[in-house]
Amino acid sequence: MHFSDPIGVISFGTAIPKLRIKTDTIAKAWDKDGASVMASLGVIEKAVPAVDEDTISLAANASQEAYWRLSNGKRDVKLDEAIGAIYAGSESHPYAVKSTAAIVGEVLGVGPRFTAADLEFACKAGTAAVQIVAGLVGSQAIEVGLAIGADTAQSRPGDALEYSAGAASAAFLVGRDPMQVIAKLKYSYSYTSDTPDFWRREHEMYPSHGGRFTGEPAYFKHIFGAVKGLLAEAKMQISDFTRVVLHMPNARFPKTIAGMLGATEAQLAAGFTVTMLGNSYSACSLVGLAATLEVAKPGEQILVCSYGSGSGSDAFIFETTKELTNYQNNFADNPVTNETVAMKIAQKKYVEYPEYLRNLNKLQL
Repeated sequence: MHFSDPIGVISFGTAIPKLRIKTDTIAKAWDKDGASVMASLGVIEKAVPAVDEDTISLAANASQEAYWRLSNGKRDVKLDEAIGAIYAGSESHPYAVKSTAAIVGEVLGVGPRFTAADLEFACKAGTAAVQIVAGLVGSQAIEVGLAIGADTAQSRPGDALEYSAGAASAAFLVGRDPMQVIAKLKYSYSYTSDTPDFWRREHEMYPSHGGRFTGEPAYFKHIFGAVKGLLAEAKMQISDFTRVVLHMPNARFPKTIAGMLGATEAQLAAGFTVTMLGNSYSACSLVGLAATLEVAKPGEQILVCSYGSGSGSDAFIFETTKELTNYQNNFADNPVTNETVAMKIAQKKYVEYPEYLRNLNKLQL
């Protein structure tokens, strides 16, 4: 899908819990060798929600940051009126029947004249939200839309997923005003199939997965297919990109598929957050994009590709604009909005396994 108009990101925000648990701490709780687990997954520690944090609170905090960064920390009536859609992607929506997106809109105070929906597609629900919002903006049905990826990722205690399933949120305001667009969305390409590598049925608390089956026929196939399809449509090479963000279920998978695609670790570096945050599911690739935009320069080509089990990938090409520098300077100068992803990663408090498990259980009740 080619976007010919100057549609793109006009602002973004993230929310990352301050609590962390080390991979070694989880391993010791199950009499495992923490060093071996870290060597296998490349995840040193992960972000975990506090007892009062859930997908909605993380989504709202990230969205507020995106709003305040665009409005320079002030209430903006014109922005309120411009936001015509909010879509929230997650696989841990607190309510089976009640809208996360509607609550975020109420928190922002932009209602009631906007369309809203909650999306699900494992870890790519956030990028699906970006596609939908971009389509609405591109068709001129709305002026500005808000796309959110947020998760307090669940994992069964003792399962391999427990070492990597983290928590975070990222929110992106998408618009078409050339004086506001900081990263033009040029192309999007999706690759989807019925590949049952990971699932959770209704009323089940934790997901199940196909173990090693989640690698070759699932993650690698879909990322490879989406990126190759995108490059062919855009008539570009992987070497044309300054930065590349790939979904990060662990640290090993994205590095492996990057090598298969011809991308370098230098291209991955800016958005490679998984080692210290874990896999925040629907937020994962979007948090990586946010971290990348916080350090990118005008004129850069950025490739982003998500992966959602079940299975599918959404790939995007963004080109940063000259407006990015002013945007970066403005939010850096405002104490309300100046915390970058790197700063949020550095602000942390470690918890032991009993507290971590207690917090997760309370979130499930």
